[in-house]
Amino acid sequence: MSNRLFQGVIHQMKDAIDRPIGIVDDTSVVIACSELNRIGEVIDSITTDTLNSTVPFVINGYTFKSFGTGNSSEYAVFVEGTDDTAQRYVQILSVSLGSIKQYYDEKYDRANFIKNVILDNILPGDIYLKARELRFNSEVSRVCMVIKITSKTDISAFDIIQNFFPDKSKDFVININEHDIALVKEIKAGIESKDLEKLAGSIVDTLSSEFYTHCTVGIGTVVTGVKDLSRSFKEAQSALEVGKVFDTERSIISYDNLGIARLIYQLPITLCEMFLKEVFKKSSIESLDQETLFTIQKFFENSLNVSETSRKLFVHRNTLVYRLEKIKKLTGLDLREFEDAIVFKVALMVKRYLVSKSSKY
Repeated sequence: MSNRLFQGVIHQMKDAIDRPIGIVDDTSVVIACSELNRIGEVIDSITTDTLNSTVPFVINGYTFKSFGTGNSSEYAVFVEGTDDTAQRYVQILSVSLGSIKQYYDEKYDRANFIKNVILDNILPGDIYLKARELRFNSEVSRVCMVIKITSKTDISAFDIIQNFFPDKSKDFVININEHDIALVKEIKAGIESKDLEKLAGSIVDTLSSEFYTHCTVGIGTVVTGVKDLSRSFKEAQSALEVGKVFDTERSIISYDNLGIARLIYQLPITLCEMFLKEVFKKSSIESLDQETLFTIQKFFENSLNVSETSRKLFVHRNTLVYRLEKIKKLTGLDLREFEDAIVFKVALMVKRYLVSKSSKY
């Protein structure tokens, strides 16, 4: 907040209020006053407790009233005197100055600007004009992450994450809703996906181990230019949505690593249903029991290697071959053949996608 703006308001008010008036900040320093020689003066009697008071308070013959943004009081206005008139003056001034501060913050605050960009609350043509007005560096590389809090505690995850990234001129932590927090981070050019996942991992581990707060993190792609931050944010959201369906055990999901899951998630439901009917001509996928599906999963995890899969499942090689033959009879697909294995893998993913969609309705 510009002290000059406050001083301008006080200068205009001094003719209407026939007594000294001024403003102190949260360090007890007078930052604006109708008596110019008092600017810079420290009022030691003001403490954090008095500044957070919701009612006017009196110190050394002056009446004070706090104001600020949201629940925090960052400033206090004061008027000479302790009478009812002084009380009325500080009440009026605190409301007026609080409104001016809120307007100023919304117009000039960079974090608010970034929030409007990622949520598409600002016209594309106005983005670069606003960025120039805020002297915001639009040409550096940035990435959006969405941190979804999956377990509620008394700890404010937003405050914790803000402390991770104290440089508010480069990194922006934004509250999206009750469960989602967006991180817009400036990064060096050429940074790799694994480095971003390592950063996300440190957030997940710290919240979990030190504050018992569990979360998942979606990572968008790296973009250059403030206009594309909205795309990176939407990619991070998509990563969380897709991961919730296909990678339920992972806490960090990168949009770059979604692979075919990203494509399946964008397909119409009717097309997915048609695909399953075409693949499973002999019998539906529901005809496979849990033991068979587990065998298939392990077979895929071991790169279609019969010997390695049988060893991991603690079964004889011939037992596994028998199971694969059984799957071939039921579905018409031989999972030992690469092309059939791909089709079956995609079909399983499509089925999981359809189940997730049906559970939403």
